[in-house]
Amino acid sequence: MIKVLTCQSIAAFTLELKFSNGESGVFDAKNYLAEKRGSLLDALRDPSFFQRCFIDAGALCWPNGLELSGQRVFELSKLLETH
Repeated sequence: MIKVLTCQSIAAFTLELKFSNGESGVFDAKNYLAEKRGSLLDALRDPSFFQRCFIDAGALCWPNGLELSGQRVFELSKLLETH
């Protein structure tokens, strides 16, 4: 199971992530938030709240209790080329 090791906000609704498999990627949440509904996701539509993300046990989390598994975020991220 892939875990998120670090997250850094690089733009509105966009995070650069490092994963436990050695890969790095960019999670652009704009499309995800446009397609998904739910009370926990509503808070993430505020850019300042979105940037309050943190890592807990390999999952990407927010203060309202929302957690996205490392595997799911990995699947949704555009992987960065490593040289």
